[in-house]
Amino acid sequence: MPSTPKHPPLLISQLSQQRVFSQLSAKSRDTLAGQFTLANATAGATLAAQGRLPDQLGLILSGTVRLSDPDLNLSVQLEAGGLFGFGATPATQLATWQAVAAADCEVAWLPADALAQLCIKHPQLAFFLPSLQPAHQPPAVPAPPVSESSNALNLLGTPIRSLIKRPPITVAPDTSIQATAVLMRDRRVSSVLLVEQGLLFGLVTDRDLRNRVVALDLDISRPVSDIATLAPMTVSANSPAFEALLLMARHNIHHIPVMEGGDILGMITATDLTEQHSTSAVYLAGDIYKQSSLDGLKSISTRVRQLQQHLAAADASAYSTGHIITAITDAITIRLIHLAEAQLGPAPVDYVWVAAGSQARNEQTAKSDQDNCLILDDAFDEAAHGAYFKTFSKFVCDGLAECGYIHCPGEMMAMTDIWRQPRRVWAEYFRKWVDSPKPKSLMLTCVFFDLRAIHGQAALLDGLRQQVVQHTKGNSLFLAHMVSNALKHRPPLGMFGQITLIKGGDNPHTIDLKHTGIVPIVDLARVYALAAGVTVANTHDRLEVSAQAGEVTEQSARDLRGALEFLGKLRIAHQARQMAQGQAPDNFLALEELSNFERSHLKEAFSVVQTLQGVLGQRYAGGRF
Repeated sequence: MPSTPKHPPLLISQLSQQRVFSQLSAKSRDTLAGQFTLANATAGATLAAQGRLPDQLGLILSGTVRLSDPDLNLSVQLEAGGLFGFGATPATQLATWQAVAAADCEVAWLPADALAQLCIKHPQLAFFLPSLQPAHQPPAVPAPPVSESSNALNLLGTPIRSLIKRPPITVAPDTSIQATAVLMRDRRVSSVLLVEQGLLFGLVTDRDLRNRVVALDLDISRPVSDIATLAPMTVSANSPAFEALLLMARHNIHHIPVMEGGDILGMITATDLTEQHSTSAVYLAGDIYKQSSLDGLKSISTRVRQLQQHLAAADASAYSTGHIITAITDAITIRLIHLAEAQLGPAPVDYVWVAAGSQARNEQTAKSDQDNCLILDDAFDEAAHGAYFKTFSKFVCDGLAECGYIHCPGEMMAMTDIWRQPRRVWAEYFRKWVDSPKPKSLMLTCVFFDLRAIHGQAALLDGLRQQVVQHTKGNSLFLAHMVSNALKHRPPLGMFGQITLIKGGDNPHTIDLKHTGIVPIVDLARVYALAAGVTVANTHDRLEVSAQAGEVTEQSARDLRGALEFLGKLRIAHQARQMAQGQAPDNFLALEELSNFERSHLKEAFSVVQTLQGVLGQRYAGGRF
């Protein structure tokens, strides 16, 4: 828009009447007038798009200007003499509002740096200007409260080798129990490693001395190998600390040898990871396995929310938070299975309890329902064994519901007869779903293609999974239908890139972070994995492996992983805020909860998903016909 000569009478008049600039002397206003640029706009013209208001200050000389936030569907109207943009528009709105001519208007523009210099010379003007700092700069993130738990949880991204406090304490397998106990006392350690010819043979802890020696009155002159845990689980020195935490939580162990190749570097204990017994995943899982009743599990399950709050405060990644929260769900499930078997007796045939959905993907948060199934050995006979497994599965599913994992609204649970079947029946289920991809089949596929063994004979699932992915790999008809089904979940972006909010129902003026944010990425990763014949279930890992297999470019996979991590952290932080306020956690985020910086990145994340949905849709556009 063309500039007009400096110092026009209308500009001088408005400056003298405007409540901010009337504070200046006539000479100062005259000098200031020379720094403005004048522009005319017709009704409907965009004066400043989203993100451009921080660049300059606008003074309306004539006409009307409408400021609006298209994401929140908010707007205000300013008349002649009004100011907007840098300095005048509050910082919380500055980067996300836009300016449009509501009627033909003339606006005088002052560059942001010129206004900043003016306020240095005339500091009294700051009283009228609420946003003198550019809002497009990232806001400072408040540090989480310092506590032992947050310090400990910050170790989640720390390599395990940095936690090793001393060289490994070792003994030969034929060392006596008494000599081993004396060594542990003298070296003040709670465990020793059994090593023979430089190779790790076993592990002995003070718990072994108590439970396997003292409690059983065992001869202390016997070799320590008699009470050792042989071939113990180990971790790599370069692995992140959260992997050791998960291993301890899932298997209810407190000591793990650290290896570098074949060399033993040392030992990691639960107390090396965190001293906060009440909210540590390790100690929480340990307490779960100690419970002997459903009431005890119900009581302890309430600590899962506190665990998520501590993870959020420690700025743990969404990836590691999902794994840790899911590890607790696994522990509760396994303990319920133990209690069921204690009550009903051992299972009459082999089985594997299988998690589906977010639990299978290690992507749970404190707001999760249950999706599970039961795969039985083909020796299963309904007449002989049906009643046992019906009672067994109902006990576990109802127990999960009592612990806060509500029954699946679609009844996709092992307590439902159709999802508690022998392996041969499951194989037929998958064959039909792949060969006849009807809408219901596609919906079931999305749930039951994300599976992970929780307890029992994992081989029952492993063989079935391999069989299924071989059938889906390169199956363009099936994959095209899966893509069509996946594209039903779209990011909430309007035609011009603005965020569209839920308009009615129970959660108006919010976005659904789960179904319109995270689920579209989960769906994309599932299609990539099926096309590549990949068996991993976690979405982040699927994207990584699918890129290696050539089903998606490395850059696109990185973009989707970044979007997934960003949306996941928003969801976790949103739920942590709700729980801190005594509210039930949900997935519905109001944009007012976000900083301008976060809102900008939210749009970018949605845009990445939208673009790659379009790419995948084009790839399989003809495959359904």
